[in-house]
Amino acid sequence: MPADAAVADWLRLTLIPGVGGASQRKLLAAFGLPAHVFAAGRPALAAVVGDKTADLLLGTDNRDAVAAALDWAAAPGRRLLTLADDDYPRPLLDIPDPPTLLYVRGRVELLARPALAVVGSRNATPQGEANARAFAGALAAQGIVVVSGLALGIDAAAHRGALAGGGATIAVVGTGADRLYPARNRALAEEIADKGAIVSEFPLGTPAAAANFPRRNRLIAGLARGVLVVEAAVESGSLITARLAGEQGREVFAVPGSIHSPQARGCHRLIRQGAKLVETVDDILEELALPAAAAPASAEPVAPADREAQAVLDLAGFDPVGFDELLGRSGLTADALSVILLRLELDGRVASLPGGRYQRQAECAQRQ
Repeated sequence: MPADAAVADWLRLTLIPGVGGASQRKLLAAFGLPAHVFAAGRPALAAVVGDKTADLLLGTDNRDAVAAALDWAAAPGRRLLTLADDDYPRPLLDIPDPPTLLYVRGRVELLARPALAVVGSRNATPQGEANARAFAGALAAQGIVVVSGLALGIDAAAHRGALAGGGATIAVVGTGADRLYPARNRALAEEIADKGAIVSEFPLGTPAAAANFPRRNRLIAGLARGVLVVEAAVESGSLITARLAGEQGREVFAVPGSIHSPQARGCHRLIRQGAKLVETVDDILEELALPAAAAPASAEPVAPADREAQAVLDLAGFDPVGFDELLGRSGLTADALSVILLRLELDGRVASLPGGRYQRQAECAQRQ
């Protein structure tokens, strides 16, 4: 059978509304290839998946959708990977519900390389984003593919950190591979498609929907050896990814944060539940029995020579601190403190937060 005809049968099976992954796997287990499914009579199909699903299989005309998917995959840098494809990612075969078919933009070979997922809050703090970039960059420097979900906040920072050092990253999306979401990450998505890979199990044209993202999260966890949660509130979808990783036998790592930060509470909960607390990338490499990293160059600029500026940085600590509180700690005038904080902010040592607060920045991925 020609390759396109074989792939068309897989598309025909997966593009029938109402026939989900569980039914698809039952049919494939019973009959083998999709061509054999459609060659089976209605009684045989009904015996496996019931009358309603048998009627959908034999009565749905999705030829236009199949043709559109084949046309999409014919463009350079695009692939359709079925469960029977040699390039289908092996780690996904170990999860309970591997997708029957994947849509891939970019470098398919990355799906076979060791990977670690880096996920976290969409409403990340500046420190959280800095940590995600640093950890992702350090992992990528060791040849580890960084997997994330292309969301705002930690996900985007992780993708950018991996790309910045010339490393590789995979974005698993909760939409069709032809619909990039969110729009603010469109340029990032195009860079990932060019240098890394975008992966989706959803049919082309699928819009963003809340129900899609837990399904996406299981693939983020499934493609990786472990999941690193950088920041997460207690209701964060990142905790779903971490839970799925644990259920799939993957390692779970979490970066601790300030006890005053809502974005650290999810990580603290994971640590209490047994996730490994990590401060440096070597904590992850040791747990996964991978070669220890050479200490990456710090993203933290050289401290200002001015002693007062360094003193203010030390007085700020690592928790968010208000201007008035820092003013009281330092004993400086308001004008002098404002000038020093501006200098530190321009140097990347301090970030301003809502409410007139400031937070010291530090790259936690490097070895101390």
